[in-house]
Amino acid sequence: MSFPHFPRVAAALLLALTLCACNASPPQPVYQAPSPVRATNGVTPSSFQLPEGAGCSGDIARWNAIQSNDLETGHVGQSVYNQIQGEIANASAACQAGRGAEASAMVRASRARHGYPG
Repeated sequence: MSFPHFPRVAAALLLALTLCACNASPPQPVYQAPSPVRATNGVTPSSFQLPEGAGCSGDIARWNAIQSNDLETGHVGQSVYNQIQGEIANASAACQAGRGAEASAMVRASRARHGYPG
């Protein structure tokens, strides 16, 4: 049994499939509107200043201020912010219990875990 037209039919079919693939549009990105609660420009306000203070309470206040700013400017998502707030609360509890070195170490670990410079 022989199919003399098979090579031509196969070539035509392959060409048709190739041309169809050329006309397919690439997937379009989904636009998500910015949250109305947060700043849309992603820039820290010029009035932003890190809190002063020494020891674990200063470390905690600065880390908390950075996170609040990053949430407001859209540089950190709500779920990550919530996770970091839990870590800050644990460090704060250690600081208030008189374990300052441990609390400061917890802040440094949180910063490192989330990719912030020490």
